Amino acid sequence: MTAPSTAPAPPSRGGRWIQQWDPEDETFWKETGEKVAKRNLLFSVLSEHIGFSIWTLWSVLVLFMGPEYGLTPADKFLLTSMVTLVGAVVRVPYTFAVAIFGGRNWTIISASLLLVPTIAAFTVMKPGTSFNTFLLVGLLAGIGGGNFASSMTNINAFFPLRKKGWALGLNAGGGNIGVPVIQLVALAIIGASGGPRVLLGIYIPFIVVAAVLAALFMDNIENVKNDTGAAKDAARDGHTWIMSFLYIGTFGSFIGYSFAFGQVLTNQFGRTPLEAAYVTFIGPLLGSLIRPVGGALADKYGGAKITLWNYVGMGAATAVLIAASMAKSLGLFTVAFVVLFVLSGLGNGSTFKMIPGIFHTKALAKGLEGEAAAAYGRRLSGASMGLIGAVGALGGVGINLAFRQSFLSYGSGTGAFVAFLAFYAACFLVTWAVYLRRTASQGQAATASEAKPQLSYAEV
Repeated sequence: MTAPSTAPAPPSRGGRWIQQWDPEDETFWKETGEKVAKRNLLFSVLSEHIGFSIWTLWSVLVLFMGPEYGLTPADKFLLTSMVTLVGAVVRVPYTFAVAIFGGRNWTIISASLLLVPTIAAFTVMKPGTSFNTFLLVGLLAGIGGGNFASSMTNINAFFPLRKKGWALGLNAGGGNIGVPVIQLVALAIIGASGGPRVLLGIYIPFIVVAAVLAALFMDNIENVKNDTGAAKDAARDGHTWIMSFLYIGTFGSFIGYSFAFGQVLTNQFGRTPLEAAYVTFIGPLLGSLIRPVGGALADKYGGAKITLWNYVGMGAATAVLIAASMAKSLGLFTVAFVVLFVLSGLGNGSTFKMIPGIFHTKALAKGLEGEAAAAYGRRLSGASMGLIGAVGALGGVGINLAFRQSFLSYGSGTGAFVAFLAFYAACFLVTWAVYLRRTASQGQAATASEAKPQLSYAEV
């Protein structure tokens, strides 16, 4: 695509399709692009925010489900594991849906679909309902997890490379805040002696509002339409799967702990649902708020460097959790868990910043320049984000299953935390070996001879 020499007029309000979009052109960006991109970002965040709330709905509903519901702790961990699994799987088709339908159009559809699990949960949420029914309705809530993938793919196309860390971090962070928000609303309802149907009734009109606002104020970008072939190229690229592994450590931790934190407090430390609700929202809230900071730090210092040291911090926090769990220290356990949430949010921002940088670096290595390199990077990074987001969310499934097994085997979450510590160590080694060690060896090779240049990812 040839970059426009002057900034084109903003898209018309009719079809909401933008025919030409070149955010790397500074004139276009200043005169037209930035305003349009930020408007789409705002309403994308709103829809994704509610999607996260509906996805993590059952992390809250299980707190309402006392002995009269007849569910064991293992049943509840299995339920939240399956909800997380569906949210991970649907991220793949949701990513491709942006290319097929357009970002605006799919935001309208995906927001509207959230009415299905919300109304279904409103219908069955009462004692006497079978576990299988709760499981089936819980699986429907998993579609809320897909909103993240389509939103990130869409917003990735709107912003220039130099702004992607901030924009993607803000988009994802605003969506992630849907987790603590629904937990705060549940806290207020539990404190007022209200039931779970009150919570569900509150969210139904908000879903409708999000869909309507997306229809009124968002846009589709023509040049990312019908580009589903990029998925095959992204799936064949090794970096897609390496980043998926790293994203399990960051986002998998965030979403897994969001589902499990309240249950760990009630089952291991004997907290009541109200006592657990008083603290469970803090970690997801801080982890969500700091995600844009992780993206901004990655813009400045390089995503690989921030991600590397973030895993050091996550490992240290997990070691403290193991000690607190064994000592049965609720205060230390809670503080360490909140710190782990914060670090997972920071790492979410830095890892996602790495993705567009990696593919832009590969474009330059292929000899592409300017808009051609930017278009290549947007195409593959947009497609890979869905796959990476899906695999990363599977980490949440693993965390809840690990807790379930740990409680069944040991009566506490200590065994699960030991496994998480080993995984964070593996993530640290992969980050260093793939994205930082090459830079040092590459520099030595260049000093010794006229070696052929290799890819350098130190600043992605």
